[in-house]
Amino acid sequence: MEAAPLTKTRFERAQPILSVRDLAASVRFYVDALGFTNAGWDMADFTVVTRDGAGIYLSQGGQGHPGTWAWIGVEDVGQLYQEYQTSGAKPRGAPRNYPWAYELQVEDPDGHILRFGSEPRADLPFTMEPV
Repeated sequence: MEAAPLTKTRFERAQPILSVRDLAASVRFYVDALGFTNAGWDMADFTVVTRDGAGIYLSQGGQGHPGTWAWIGVEDVGQLYQEYQTSGAKPRGAPRNYPWAYELQVEDPDGHILRFGSEPRADLPFTMEPV
């Protein structure tokens, strides 16, 4: 007897969990500087911040590790860079054009690196600098 074909489940999304030292300070940064919205749960050590379809869990204490890198796809990195110039975000320089994306890196208060990326720019050469 032949085995039935394996049915695979559809993935919905991936949402990183970042370890933070001070949840209130991290929420302020993600909301005020990066434009996310806080879930507002009544938990002293865990929450999620969201912006459009992106979500990041923030955990004070037991989950995650300092210095995590996370990728977030966005519509227009150039526009996001302009927004972040005055918001209090900490870009690690101007956006760079890689073969896989036009990318902006932002460091949060706990040293996590958020890599925001949109489609590569056809009008700019690709950088060969390391990520």
